Amino acid sequence: MRAIWKGKLLAQNADTVVVEGNHYFSPESLKAEHFRPSRHHTVCPWKGRAGYYDVAVDGEVNPEAAWYYSDPKPDARKIKDHVAFWHGVEVTD
Repeated sequence: MRAIWKGKLLAQNADTVVVEGNHYFSPESLKAEHFRPSRHHTVCPWKGRAGYYDVAVDGEVNPEAAWYYSDPKPDARKIKDHVAFWHGVEVTD
């Protein structure tokens, strides 16, 4: 699987974890130069507190386009620190 925005590869991994239709990429599969920490957080009743990254490509920023769970609830432990995407980021195989 690959995550792409503005023609740039953000992440690539043959073994993503799929939860609720979203592909979660392992931390080592990310191209770190495209990620900036965001202060935004949300809470999922069964996964826990999500943190977000802004995605940056060639000077353009896609705010909060990636999210992760650094301390997920027990039922979501398989996605700990894995990253999923939205806001126009294309996830394809």
